[in-house]
Amino acid sequence: MTRIITYGTYDLLHQGHINLLRRAKELGDYLIVGVTSDSFDRSRGKLNVRNNVLERVEAVKATGYADEVIIEDYVGQKIDDIQKYNIDIFAIGSDWEGKFDYLNEFTKVVYLPRTEGISSTMLRAEITTDVRVGIIGCGRVAKRFPAEADVVNGLKIVATYDVNQAEAEKITSTIEDAKTCKSVEELYGAVDAVYIATPHLSHYQYIKESILAGKHVLCETPMVLKGEEAKELFALAEENSVILMEANKTAHCPAFNHLMVMIKSGVIGDVVDIEASLSKLWNDQKSLREFDPGQAGGSLYELGSYPLLPIIRLMGCQYENLNLYSRIKDGVDMYTKGVLRYPHAVCSFKVGLGVKTEGNLVISGTKGYAYVPAPWWKTDYFELRYEDQNKNQKYFYKWDGAGLRYEIQEFISCILNKRFSTSRLRRRESVCMAEVMEQFTNRKNFMEI
Repeated sequence: MTRIITYGTYDLLHQGHINLLRRAKELGDYLIVGVTSDSFDRSRGKLNVRNNVLERVEAVKATGYADEVIIEDYVGQKIDDIQKYNIDIFAIGSDWEGKFDYLNEFTKVVYLPRTEGISSTMLRAEITTDVRVGIIGCGRVAKRFPAEADVVNGLKIVATYDVNQAEAEKITSTIEDAKTCKSVEELYGAVDAVYIATPHLSHYQYIKESILAGKHVLCETPMVLKGEEAKELFALAEENSVILMEANKTAHCPAFNHLMVMIKSGVIGDVVDIEASLSKLWNDQKSLREFDPGQAGGSLYELGSYPLLPIIRLMGCQYENLNLYSRIKDGVDMYTKGVLRYPHAVCSFKVGLGVKTEGNLVISGTKGYAYVPAPWWKTDYFELRYEDQNKNQKYFYKWDGAGLRYEIQEFISCILNKRFSTSRLRRRESVCMAEVMEQFTNRKNFMEI
């Protein structure tokens, strides 16, 4: 029996792919097809928004040419697979001519002719119209958005707006063919979706106006500071058939999501305690919005949604009690600690703008615990630790850029695939975070220290 193997991404499967698979199968008796994983694509700088790996695997199976489909997940896997599956022929498209000659040491390499006049890039360009995105609010966070958006397929930034037009023009100057708008209404006329990075207290109004204008919305975290406002806005978005998503970069980080899945699968047993902390120290406190009580400054409003994320993702929104303890200075909390009691667990978080803490994430279970070192909110490494240290495991990942690219990718994917909610940060979880912010505003179960 002659065994053949070939590899590809197979996004937007087209006739060219099918012809290649047919030609590969004709070389022998048994064809194995390697489909690149989403994480492997990310490591190569490909952030696609159309087909995930499961959809691509099913598309390859549906051609009828693959006797077996495997996942390609790391550099160097081709050599491992050739030896593992006793491969006689490695087949690949002729556009890779010479690139895989090094595999001749392990098997015969055949470059197959590609179908002229068709490619995934061309097909994507034909069937996908880029989502036109406008930026509302051009401060520190928004300045990172263009470079991050540039690595995601499926969108184009076309407009910016800020009440300070000079700030908008600074960002516009870095974006090809974008324009600075003199009003938010002008921006709405040019875009399909908006990214809102204005001060916290303006989020509600800008989100509502954008939804009513028929625009998809990605809003910086915290989205709003009241639970009922969050519920109202999500309902309004669905009523108007647009996507509303909170831009929490940690929620969309690949490593963080892998950690959440592993914990939920029971690798450390039942979770009974979660400790999460995050702090920053700024010297110029007088001029920054983060220290202005009139602009919702303070530790919890500014940082709270990040340590709340793993608690709510793992334990849910139905906590029995929340107590808050804060150190207040000039009207804002320089430090806040929250303790949430669940039926079978106690969780705590710490945030500080004037107090420095370690910044770890520790998730304790009945069989072991997960440890994520600072800065855990930019997860690129974590450990699973057990009583028997021989069972300990370490996991390493890549965190690219400022991390906004992951939330941008999910936002555009939701738009193109018409998904009103993302499993990475569900609407009820955003509502729950807003309710915590509101409890702090109302000083309920609150003590100053």
